[in-house]
Amino acid sequence: MAKFMLTYLGGEHPSDPEEGKKHFEEYRQWLMSLGDAVISAANPLKDTHTIGPDGSAKEGSSTLMSGFSVLEAPSIEAAVLMSESCPFLKIGGRLEVSELIEMNM
Repeated sequence: MAKFMLTYLGGEHPSDPEEGKKHFEEYRQWLMSLGDAVISAANPLKDTHTIGPDGSAKEGSSTLMSGFSVLEAPSIEAAVLMSESCPFLKIGGRLEVSELIEMNM
């Protein structure tokens, strides 16, 4: 079975702690509903720095990527279907689903 990276883009963090707990529980339940398809559940990103072509670094992201998960599925269509019910979409986030290609080095 193929592996897919689910990239989290943007999204608004709930401003109220209770809303944050509710959202996190919905997210946890969604991940649990995917069962063994979840290879790497939640990988939030912080303190992003962007490195330019000249090697210079600056704080911040050049994209809105805020984290990722890795899923296993029989096809890109199946991975997209699993992702369509992700609670991250409820907080204004977007998702990208990409197949991971294994490189033999």
